[in-house]
Amino acid sequence: MRAITAARIPLRRTLPNISRQLARPLSTYQSETPSPTGNKWRGFLQILGRVTLVGVVGAAGTFWYLTYKDRNPGPQLPLDPSKKTLVILGSGWGATSLLKGLDTTDYNTVVISPKNFFLFTPLLPSVAVGTLGAKSVLQPTRYITRHKARQVSVIEAEATAVDPVNKTVTFTDTSPLRPVEPTRTIPYDYLVYAVGAETQTFGIPGVKERACFMKEIGDAEQMQTRFLDCIETAAFPGTSEEEKRRLLHMVVVGGGPTGIEMAGELHDFLEEDLKSWYPELHPYVRLTLVEALPNVLPSFSKELIAYTERTFKESKIEILTGTMVKGVNEGSVRLKPKDGEEREVPCGLVVWAAGNTARKITRDLMSQLPEHQTNKRGIIVDNYLRMPGAPSIFAIGDCTATSYAPTAQVASQQGAYLARMFKLIAKKDTLENKLESLNATSDDNDHTAEKHKEAESLKKQMDRIKLKPFQYSHQGSLAYIGSDKAIAELPIFGREWTSGGVATFLFWRSAYLSTLFSLRNRALVAGDWMRTKFFGRDVSRE
Repeated sequence: MRAITAARIPLRRTLPNISRQLARPLSTYQSETPSPTGNKWRGFLQILGRVTLVGVVGAAGTFWYLTYKDRNPGPQLPLDPSKKTLVILGSGWGATSLLKGLDTTDYNTVVISPKNFFLFTPLLPSVAVGTLGAKSVLQPTRYITRHKARQVSVIEAEATAVDPVNKTVTFTDTSPLRPVEPTRTIPYDYLVYAVGAETQTFGIPGVKERACFMKEIGDAEQMQTRFLDCIETAAFPGTSEEEKRRLLHMVVVGGGPTGIEMAGELHDFLEEDLKSWYPELHPYVRLTLVEALPNVLPSFSKELIAYTERTFKESKIEILTGTMVKGVNEGSVRLKPKDGEEREVPCGLVVWAAGNTARKITRDLMSQLPEHQTNKRGIIVDNYLRMPGAPSIFAIGDCTATSYAPTAQVASQQGAYLARMFKLIAKKDTLENKLESLNATSDDNDHTAEKHKEAESLKKQMDRIKLKPFQYSHQGSLAYIGSDKAIAELPIFGREWTSGGVATFLFWRSAYLSTLFSLRNRALVAGDWMRTKFFGRDVSRE
């Protein structure tokens, strides 16, 4: 009994203490038992959360503002009869680059093109196999012109003639909605001729009728349709082994960047998507690249050429260099090696990416200046990109015959150069008009002395306006070679830096994203790349 009582005494004494402890607020425990490490992490997470929230809200707000600004352009200045008329033929790399940099307050600008959009041609092979959607690489021309200070007239029509003597342009509306194609002729003070070129077939039989080109957005869509036709026909029950091999043999003609990228994109589709959705057809697939020159990618270094050839060999893409195409038949292509006999190779698809030639309107324009235009390859221009014999016409891009390669990079720099040139020309024209107006007026002797002084001042200002010749600055060359690999040749610190592999592929993608003309295109292309990565390419067809 004494033991039990002794045991209860500390319990009775302890209970009031416990009840008092339970009655204390929770905050007193937190203050009495601080955890420095826990407090630090809690504070860090709170700061991180706030920064993340501010960043997300700020990025979303910025994105909304930029898209709203793009979709809601402000008012523009009307056409000014006192300004000179600048006509731009085309909507390709050169013309679009000029439009982006042009100060339209200096001119009444008119754009004439059979297409009302700009096409980002380096990504055309990706569209052909469904890696990207067609709309993702198109930029409406009116998107650019509606954000200029002065109104720009955009006319969707086919230019049919240029008169360098009377300084006029004739164009025709080719809309299928019109029973008769109406023709109009407008005058110009300055003309930028940027109509590009068409695909060179070298007169080889069957190329124009049966091969798929890789020049316009319609070419990529046609090639995608033909490609899926070959796959579905090969999958039809009862198709023979020989017919399957023929249908699934894809031939790409042209070993330049376009042909190499086309072969790489086809390989990705066949390996990443055909193997998943048509596993029974995958063993029959075959890819062949044909090039007439001794090696592919002649503008790249030997190291990158060798790397590309090794990658293609690993990807089981056959490269036939020194081989010419003699004809494209229904279901086959005739090949002639340099030191061999001509043979007929069965195939289901021929993609033609083998050079450019001048358009008919370009040949007609050159024929009007036979003394100055003697190069059959294209228009000859001087150091200021003007046509000799027609100083009011400037020619840029693939329609010209210069020492530069017919690439998008060259045309883009030429367009940006002309935008700067026209700013200086507008200043000079303004000074000339003031001088003519001053000389046309008559006054007494006292005012004549003042006019003479003012005229001398205007002449000095005109003399200070110097037009610098065009100089091309090579920013490097890129090409995608398939299997998430790319090659790059970049001038860095005065030396050519070459690279190839997966890291270069990521650089290739980032470079093309930054080169796209608008936030809309960047968002669409990035979204398509993510869609393809997660869900693959779409194998359905309309």
